[in-house]
Amino acid sequence: MREIRHQLAETLPYIRKYTNATPEIGIILGTGLGALAQEIQAEVTLDYQDVPHFPISTVEFHAGKLIFGTLSGKSVVAMQGRFHYYEGYSMKQITYPVRVMKALGVKTLLISNACGGMNPIYRAGDIMIMEDHINLLGDNPLIGENDPELGPRFPDMSEPYTRKLIRLAEQVALEKSLKVQRGVYVAVAGPNLETRAEYRFLRAIGADVVGMSTIPEVTVANHAGMQVLGLSVITDECFPDALKPAKIEHIIETAAGAEPKLTYIMKTVVERL
Repeated sequence: MREIRHQLAETLPYIRKYTNATPEIGIILGTGLGALAQEIQAEVTLDYQDVPHFPISTVEFHAGKLIFGTLSGKSVVAMQGRFHYYEGYSMKQITYPVRVMKALGVKTLLISNACGGMNPIYRAGDIMIMEDHINLLGDNPLIGENDPELGPRFPDMSEPYTRKLIRLAEQVALEKSLKVQRGVYVAVAGPNLETRAEYRFLRAIGADVVGMSTIPEVTVANHAGMQVLGLSVITDECFPDALKPAKIEHIIETAAGAEPKLTYIMKTVVERL
């Protein structure tokens, strides 16, 4: 953990060469969900590869840019593209940008992802507000020495997603007559998609959707004392008895179709924070 402070001591001065922004809102945009970045009035855009200690996004459809600017009148910093465990990065590498956001002044984290829907009432293209999660990644970014300046040794996770933000997102969707679900996200390591037996297992333990990201960042955000709102776009239907081969092109197309709804909810939530 103390290594993180040493890394921050190199990352922050680099960022400060380009911006003195102190954003209170951080945004992480997942697979096929980068269009919200176009709504940000960007002041500074940095490539991940140029930021000290930032990993490089190796996944197609992840732009790999850190954007500072204004959204709905609020100062924000947004990650256009994220990092995944299956890319070979450690949990501390995956979550390092959240540490950077905290050090810059971020108090609220909005995070999105693309996922597979296992709840039989969900349909591809739906948006689900995350109200809880299950970590089956097999690792945790808080393992190892704890730095009390970054957060407590045993952070509470009884409310990983902030209830008042969940209610705000539901209210925003209701006012616009947008259908949203509310449920539990489970993260697995990937990168392969799940077998029919695995989908049955994940559904049986209480998950509504499955993905390969998000939980590490949310865990660190909680450790750092941030408020969190998580939004999932359901890109494919993972019903074991009617399972069809998944195609990444179809997943990206479905994410793009749902993106205007996600963008509206995020923009409006930011406006009302």
